[in-house]
Amino acid sequence: MERLADHDPVGIAGLGIIGSRVASRLRAAGRPLWLWSRTVRPEPNFLASPAELAEASRVIQIFVSDGPALRGVLEAMAPALTPAHIVLNHATVSPAEAREAAAIARERHAGFLDVPFTGSRDAAAAGQLVYYAGGPSHLLEAVRPVLSASAREILPMGDVGEASAVKIATNMISAAAVSSLAEALALLHRQGVPLHFLHAALEKNAAHSGVIDLKLPLMLADEFEPRFSLKNMFKDSRLALALAAETGLDLPTASAFAGSALAALQRGLGDADFSVIARCHGFTDARNTLPAQPSAAPVEPPPSPPAPPLPRPGFFRNLFKRPA
Repeated sequence: MERLADHDPVGIAGLGIIGSRVASRLRAAGRPLWLWSRTVRPEPNFLASPAELAEASRVIQIFVSDGPALRGVLEAMAPALTPAHIVLNHATVSPAEAREAAAIARERHAGFLDVPFTGSRDAAAAGQLVYYAGGPSHLLEAVRPVLSASAREILPMGDVGEASAVKIATNMISAAAVSSLAEALALLHRQGVPLHFLHAALEKNAAHSGVIDLKLPLMLADEFEPRFSLKNMFKDSRLALALAAETGLDLPTASAFAGSALAALQRGLGDADFSVIARCHGFTDARNTLPAQPSAAPVEPPPSPPAPPLPRPGFFRNLFKRPA
């Protein structure tokens, strides 16, 4: 299969924290774009159903919250899918749910790739997501120009389902890192040690990581606007525990995070960033900020090019319409 041309339209299903920002990146790149989500949005080219989205698009990127939502969207668009379509699942789901979604697409002879990602709200807005791609390499090459609009890197990860397993594993590590960070801050707080000392120490420590750079300043300042919500990280921790249970594997660290996350969910914090588990330890305070650092001058983004004309909905369905 050849790479998509610049005029081939893309559809996005799901306009939450990530989907809406990926849509903005595609629009800025001049890609013809159609949109749908369960919540109606005042967006150009917003369609009424997943089936209409499939009729109008060749590549469909799905950004939904979980496996049941993924299945629901695919079943709704299935009658409009054709061999011309390539469906990209970006939701974090179990490997079995990814394979089930692929089977729905395959029944309509449509292509399917399992493409979860790492990177939160700000990375999506900056086009710095890292995609883990599972599925046929020729399909990945065909959609690479679409993914590149929002990607820093695209990493092949074997077959459908394997990329989802890798994503669950990486989220286990992020969850554990934030949980350990919250406990370390709580320990220092009880000892009366200024909490920003930990940030300075970790910058020169082998434990330093990108997660610490992203989350520690926000945890200190009690700022938990969602980059990746607690309810979604709790969902992913449950996916990890369910996978482990299939083979009798014990995951005590993942279990501990799930317990902390559940406690925060019961306090009504599910829509906040997952680092909000810090509030369960009682040290967060908006005055707990890091020492001020000089900031770089803002850079104005280039203007977006005008979008090219879009083909009428139903074009790709008619192109591969089966004979009666």
